Amino acid sequence: MLRLLSRVFASIPIEGNRKAAAAHRSIWSAASVSSGFAVNPIMEPKLYRAPPEVRGMTSLDKEAFTQTITVPALRVPTGVINKVVKSLRKATIQRPGVPRVVQDKEESSDFRLVLLDPHRVSSPSSFSEAEAEALRSFSVAEELQYYELRLTYHNLKSEEVLEAVLPQGQDVTSGFSRVGHIAHMNLRDHQLPYKNLIGQVIMDKNPGVTCVVNKTNMIDSTYRNFKMEMLAGEENMVAKVKENGATYEFDFSHVYWNPRLSTEHQRVVQLVKRGDTVFDVFAGVGPFAVPAARSGANCLANDLNPESHRWLQHNCKLNKVEKKVRTFNLDGRAFIRGPVRQELPALLEGKASVHVVMNLPALALDFLDAFRGLLHQQPCCDENLPTVHCYGFSKDDNPEADVAERASHSLGFPLKDRCSVHFVRNVAPNKDMMCVSFTLPKEVLFSGDHEHTEPSAEPAPKRQKCEEATDSTQS
Repeated sequence: MLRLLSRVFASIPIEGNRKAAAAHRSIWSAASVSSGFAVNPIMEPKLYRAPPEVRGMTSLDKEAFTQTITVPALRVPTGVINKVVKSLRKATIQRPGVPRVVQDKEESSDFRLVLLDPHRVSSPSSFSEAEAEALRSFSVAEELQYYELRLTYHNLKSEEVLEAVLPQGQDVTSGFSRVGHIAHMNLRDHQLPYKNLIGQVIMDKNPGVTCVVNKTNMIDSTYRNFKMEMLAGEENMVAKVKENGATYEFDFSHVYWNPRLSTEHQRVVQLVKRGDTVFDVFAGVGPFAVPAARSGANCLANDLNPESHRWLQHNCKLNKVEKKVRTFNLDGRAFIRGPVRQELPALLEGKASVHVVMNLPALALDFLDAFRGLLHQQPCCDENLPTVHCYGFSKDDNPEADVAERASHSLGFPLKDRCSVHFVRNVAPNKDMMCVSFTLPKEVLFSGDHEHTEPSAEPAPKRQKCEEATDSTQS
């Protein structure tokens, strides 16, 4: 039957791909009926079409996804198999766990079948000139064979499984943030009834992921961590990640980590030279301080969250920079008005650069007022003033101007033409994360206007605002 189909199909005159596809569909339909196959037409837009009974499944039944389809193939002598596969690499089937070469059951062991992508190859004329020439050079007949291919759950991509299960017409997402062995998701309301199935699929389809969690909308503290629920896998929240040459360990359920900021971390750290000093006001577990110290800078790193501070100290030791980093567990303003104020006078007299990093984009711009009059009791100087890198979110049509204006307002001094604004990333529709960098004006640093910037506790809503603003950065 296979040989007959091949010969009949090869004999049909082809007048363009559209007619070839129509002829192919017609022959395929007849073959399906006569052979009794329960398979999908190979010219469907998708190679795999899930059985309708999996729609609405909430408990994963892997066997329910099994289906047999038919794909085109070429009968190739075993001696040239590797050369043919290499020459047809764009035309062969690409499917997780599916071999491109299978046994030719009807013939001797001298031949194998090379499976082809039915969307790429619908007839002998589908091969490019280079592919056709390669087949001729290897004495491979261009007539198409057909092969019954059994696809199982293990051969499917995560998006295929989820698209088959979730309600039609609603968003299907298989996206997540990878934090070591943890996959962190932000599921939407319509996905919640399927959350455990989604978690299992994500774990199955991503090697190395042994834990899948979903962020809930509840904020359980004044810190940057958030409540999460287990969807699948082991309940082990201590992650180990590598970023920009450094290794970090932390309890993801108690601290903040965003793997999508690695490029930004690297960008700022590359501005820091050996011997420079870095004040990291909202240090987290160390993604700025640790690599800066590894490059030879001296760092003072602070975070209000006791768990972040503990893991910051741990990561300094883990990366052997504990002698280059002094850590603090203070409110951001208290850190600026305390350790920063104490260290700055001597640093201003030196030649090495000073950097202040303020990565709390929901509120960092508001903390700039802590620099007003910070050194009002010191003699004024205009050399070696600190460079500030302050992050903020903006929903404005002109985010660059927006964050610059807000920074100016907090400082009480115009930064127009005195700052640069860098786009970091889009975190949600119409919401951007920006970084404004500027040399701290002497008019601010040595100003007598300092009464209202005495140390104060970071307000409890601050962290909640941060989490609300960064919802999409975790997805």
